[in-house]
Amino acid sequence: MNAETSLLIVAVVQILIAIVNLFLIRILKWGPDLARLPLLIYEVVQVHKWFISIILAIFAVMTWRFRAEMSAGTNAACVWLAGCIGCFWLFRTFLQVFYYSSTHWRGQTGRTLIHIACLLVYGGMSAVYLVTAWKGVR
Repeated sequence: MNAETSLLIVAVVQILIAIVNLFLIRILKWGPDLARLPLLIYEVVQVHKWFISIILAIFAVMTWRFRAEMSAGTNAACVWLAGCIGCFWLFRTFLQVFYYSSTHWRGQTGRTLIHIACLLVYGGMSAVYLVTAWKGVR
């Protein structure tokens, strides 16, 4: 698979994650737990939900639009963009491993599979962007 196709795939995946993120509270049935929080914390969670989704949509649109330039590695801004998005996803992968308690999924097959899927997706997107950026730096 070539770099442009890989970038196209990660752009689509990011759009899907952005959409799922908007419904994550409902999907994970966190509504009652969030309703018990102080109003300010509840509002911060809601704002962050929207901003993360907007950021991921921006990443996706920029990747979709500039995938040829990113994969060619001839445009410094596109190389930097790929590198920065790659670092974003690398950091998110590290958080999945080192921040979240394993008690959330240990012994629960479905949640363990979701955890592994997140690791593969986040790590894979990081790899696509960072390899793309690295090719542009050389």
